[in-house]
Amino acid sequence: MKIIPTFLIAAMAATTLSAAPKKLLVVTTTTGFRHSSIPNLEKVIAQLGQTSGEFTVDYVHQPAGNPGDPAWQQALKDALQKLSPAALKTVDCVVFASTTGDLPIPDQQGLVDWIKAGHAFVGIHAASDTFHGWPGFAEMLGGEFQGHGAQVSVECLNQDPQNPATAKLGKTWTISQEEIYEFKNYDPAKVHDLLILDKHPQSKAPGHFPVSWCKPFGTGKIFYTSLGHREDVIDTDPELKDRKNSIEISKAYQQHILGGIEWALGLKKAAPKN
Repeated sequence: MKIIPTFLIAAMAATTLSAAPKKLLVVTTTTGFRHSSIPNLEKVIAQLGQTSGEFTVDYVHQPAGNPGDPAWQQALKDALQKLSPAALKTVDCVVFASTTGDLPIPDQQGLVDWIKAGHAFVGIHAASDTFHGWPGFAEMLGGEFQGHGAQVSVECLNQDPQNPATAKLGKTWTISQEEIYEFKNYDPAKVHDLLILDKHPQSKAPGHFPVSWCKPFGTGKIFYTSLGHREDVIDTDPELKDRKNSIEISKAYQQHILGGIEWALGLKKAAPKN
């Protein structure tokens, strides 16, 4: 048996521990409805990267000014150059955090090809309300926003307790109040459901209503969660006004997001089912 010297074991361990963090590009630009919870998402994703040490975060922020102004529209195009194929060469994961509308990204097919080539894409809440005029986006994501009713309390059913995004949520996860999306262009056979409802959020009619899913895409990975409308779902800040969800729910949501990012990046894998 070949014995590995102690100093080599230590060096190998140090190399593993000092692996460079992954690079996330978080896009929060909108040309449609703009959620008030976007700043909370930006803050929380950065915090998750810092506390885990697993990734750093860069942003494509909304330009200041009037969206109807040609100067603002040009500023948006300039900001979105970070999604060009050349710029994405240094990025491991793109996150669309409540983006909406048709964003003037420089190369739609280039983004799709980049994901297929082995990179990660994470969509949060209104990411599915983006690019309604681009069928390839909904096909890549796995579903397209169709509408929503009034905010309600829901009991999400955990379809995969082994996935990092849902491993800490238990068999069911109750959210006290949240906006629940309904989808079109969604096929459960083409995604791997993580969270679902078995009752319509408003009518309570039985059925299959997706909340979060993941899927391979080429050699890349897609993670999407429709949750994240309310600030008090996202953020553990106890001083948030009109808090309807407990801080424990916010902590669980943050673990949901972190696990989804880790899965999409290949940092953590779903445990094999028994």
